Amino acid sequence: MGRIRLLRLPQPVFLGLRLHLVCTLHGLPIGYALTGAKVDERQTFLDILADTPAMARVRADGHRQLLIGDKNYYGAGFEETVDQAGIELLRPARKGEKPRAGSRFFKPLRQIIESINDTLKGQLDLEHHGGRTPAGVTARIIQRLLAMTAAIWHNDQTGQAVRRSLTAYDH
Repeated sequence: MGRIRLLRLPQPVFLGLRLHLVCTLHGLPIGYALTGAKVDERQTFLDILADTPAMARVRADGHRQLLIGDKNYYGAGFEETVDQAGIELLRPARKGEKPRAGSRFFKPLRQIIESINDTLKGQLDLEHHGGRTPAGVTARIIQRLLAMTAAIWHNDQTGQAVRRSLTAYDH
């Protein structure tokens, strides 16, 4: 009888994936994209905008939606497209740019963004998803986004003071 050899194949490694996420101030995901690390953030956002019709609406009262982004969301063409979609872009000024409107609000609002990222990374283990194939990585990331969405919805429906708190579900 011949010997059976088990070959151990190296596990695929997925480095450099980036989750682009558009959320409300409470952390409720509105749109997302999972891309390679070198993909242009501006084009990715425009793709999310095109695929998420609710984002590109001017409210009936004429108010525009506010988008908080980092300094990489720049460029006349990009900003014109975002403006035409009814979105007010709040981002820090790049080197050599004149100060931008709303810059005094950026630091407090940026703290909210970091808090949302911390919830995904810390409580939902976003960075330790365990996916071994592109489909597996995608499925596990979407699971975490859905878990956060469900928790926010439930906390909102039950009148919880902090909508993004996952403490009640942490067993």
